[in-house]
Amino acid sequence: MKIINPNAPYEYKYETDYRKIPKEYLNPRIPKGRGIFKWQVFKILPEQYEQLEQYIQNQNKIDRPSLSDHQLNDLNDKLIFKMYHDPTIELRYFMDGYIKNKEGYIHKVDVHRQTLHLYEKGVFSKINLKDIVEIK
Repeated sequence: MKIINPNAPYEYKYETDYRKIPKEYLNPRIPKGRGIFKWQVFKILPEQYEQLEQYIQNQNKIDRPSLSDHQLNDLNDKLIFKMYHDPTIELRYFMDGYIKNKEGYIHKVDVHRQTLHLYEKGVFSKINLKDIVEIK
């Protein structure tokens, strides 16, 4: 068998995979190559990368969760309890294909427009009541 690394200790003399050999035993005169410049040619069409990124993001999206009547009643009871006893709320809601989290204080619940108004970190935000998945 041919000795591949003659200057290395015995356990590395016959090793063909350079990733398994410590750096101090490798030949420092090996050229590094072109590196990232090699791939610059393929960046001619930036729209292509944007479209591919959009496809990847769309694969991670989910459908709106459907809640049973029992789950909706539980959410309603928790929301009423939070409004009158503890206005701080932590909830999970559906938005644009993703489940997101939000924490804040309940400002008001608009029954006619089906929205929950939250005050969080100095900013008011509105969340549709139909989008709420869980209240903690």
